[in-house]
Amino acid sequence: MPEYGYFLSCEQFGPAELIEQARMAEQAGFRSLWISDHYHPWNDAQGQSPFVWSVIGALSEAVSLPVETAVTCPTVRTHPAVVAQAAATSAVMTGGRFRLGVGSGEALNEHIVGGAWPPARVRLEMLEEAIHVMRRLFSGEEVSHHGKHYTVENARLYTVPDEPVPIDVSGFGPAATKLASRVGDGYITMMPDASMVERYRADGGGAKPVSGGTKVCYDTDREAAVRTVHRLWGNELLPGELSQVLPSPKHFEQAQTLVTEDMVRENRVCGDDVDAHVAELKRFADAGFDRVYVNQIGPDLRGFFDFYRTEVLPRLQ
Repeated sequence: MPEYGYFLSCEQFGPAELIEQARMAEQAGFRSLWISDHYHPWNDAQGQSPFVWSVIGALSEAVSLPVETAVTCPTVRTHPAVVAQAAATSAVMTGGRFRLGVGSGEALNEHIVGGAWPPARVRLEMLEEAIHVMRRLFSGEEVSHHGKHYTVENARLYTVPDEPVPIDVSGFGPAATKLASRVGDGYITMMPDASMVERYRADGGGAKPVSGGTKVCYDTDREAAVRTVHRLWGNELLPGELSQVLPSPKHFEQAQTLVTEDMVRENRVCGDDVDAHVAELKRFADAGFDRVYVNQIGPDLRGFFDFYRTEVLPRLQ
């Protein structure tokens, strides 16, 4: 049976709201937290984008749940040596209850420092080297590294947890999944695709944890929920590689005109049908996931957490 956690959305909520949601998640019976790491929201309607490492510091004092970034890109916007320091400090503050989820990133967040956005093959190459650098730094020893993409000179992390921070790797296609199986301590993917889980495990992932997440919109009015998802998160239904290459929220807003409310009805759980919410999370369990995270899109957070505490989570257990 998977562990069920809550997915904190830094794109849609400010720091204080995220901390309060984490408290409600713990009270509702969720067992862990994911938190997104973005510089921009996907569109202006989402409206937020706090610095994730500051929020994690506050989470370490507010709740006792394990926390993981889903996901951090340690390659362009932030040098992997700096990400390693942030992750190590987060692990110390949470008493070892922190995992670093990493991925190859999106132009939306990474191109802000002015460099060219590399093709997918190069991004994965950079990610693998970044993971190598961070693992060396987590040892607490002095590190010098002169690689193809990164240089580190005489760097040492003085504040490190007792055990190295686990690094889970995000993958949505065969190449990234293969990388996750080779160098990750776990695998992250957002689709409940059993074939990808099987590929990850067969290529070397073995029994390491597989985590996934989904977004829902709890509301007693299903059509209002559909409209909310269409307005705030229509970007998730865009096809292909658009989410990796579009450079600004305005571009996503333009692309979202291709997404219809009917597409939302067909692809997102909206409303207060217990069976629909349970079935959505069971899709991940049936695909072999070890951890499943759910995010509430709509404004009724208290209603969502009460609904999951009394109706949904008991059915999953």
